[in-house]
Amino acid sequence: MKVGSVQVFRFLSGVFGTDVGIDLGTANIVVYVKGKGIVINEPSAVAIRKKTKGGGNIEVIAVGGEAKAMAGKTPTGVYTIWPMQDGVIANFEMTEELIRHCLRKATGGNMVLSHPRVVISVPAEVTEVERKAVIDATLGAGAREAYVVDEPVAAALGVGLPIKEPRGSMILDIGGGTSEVAVLSLGGIVVTNSLRTAGRDMDEAIIAMLRQKYALLIGETTAEEVKIEIGSTLPLESELEMAVKGRDLADGLPKADAVTSSEVREALEPIVRRIEDMVKVALEQTPPELSKDIVDQGIILSGGISLLRGLSQRLSKSLSTPVIVAEDPLFAVARGVGKILENLDDMKKVLLSVEKGAQ
Repeated sequence: MKVGSVQVFRFLSGVFGTDVGIDLGTANIVVYVKGKGIVINEPSAVAIRKKTKGGGNIEVIAVGGEAKAMAGKTPTGVYTIWPMQDGVIANFEMTEELIRHCLRKATGGNMVLSHPRVVISVPAEVTEVERKAVIDATLGAGAREAYVVDEPVAAALGVGLPIKEPRGSMILDIGGGTSEVAVLSLGGIVVTNSLRTAGRDMDEAIIAMLRQKYALLIGETTAEEVKIEIGSTLPLESELEMAVKGRDLADGLPKADAVTSSEVREALEPIVRRIEDMVKVALEQTPPELSKDIVDQGIILSGGISLLRGLSQRLSKSLSTPVIVAEDPLFAVARGVGKILENLDDMKKVLLSVEKGAQ
């Protein structure tokens, strides 16, 4: 009878279950539901309260956008953390909580019967241990099956590159925690290179520049706003300016300073150069026949940082290859994961691994 109950439960999970795709990024988590499209786009943040009693237990008080809004503004004992760092899990328990929150929202709160199949993206050059941690966190969050796909493969599918054909396609995905470039052909990765340097490092570079140049202390949220509002990688026809508010390191009082786009560009320059060098190494390793295809088709740029002013033109000039920003680059990986979900059985060959949870 017990075995029969388990079989009935598994059957119901298959009938009522929802296939879910997750782009688990350092800065944002984007969720795609089969048949519905992208339903969630939230910061990968968790707000916790450390209990003073009970052996230092931790209570989760907010997840996603609500948690990010608390960053830097919380009372004593409450913290906003980012459980994903450099594209991999830094805090297993909180990553599981983040995935559980998204699965609950994606399935309308019906986690008892749904137990979805989940396809989740990971950086191409993560270790087996890091990949296993993502699978375990997904299963622990309530998935009945967890599939893993390389982010460059998902991004390439999401922007419509013909990766199954016998010709070279190159994609450069720059997100919050990682920058990845890959050359794909016949459904697989031929060459890949990555840096655990991306948008977050740009924010930190802006914070360091303001601290050194203006003795002005700002937080990560303000640094991100500066990057979006006046960040650039090439000189602008009319340089931008922004009033940045923070704390004066000299006397501890609030203050505001006018910061220009040229100052921000100078702060970002070392990071942009590292990304350029990473792509050059990948191009040098690319077989000649595929290099010819890349010259014809260009390099496709995806991820949030692809929207940085002048980045595609800068890369195109330094790499002597056309660089094209993908349409809707923020959601390229999520849309690629969605394409896998919509035809999961046929697309399983592009997936790295699958594990099933005990039901």
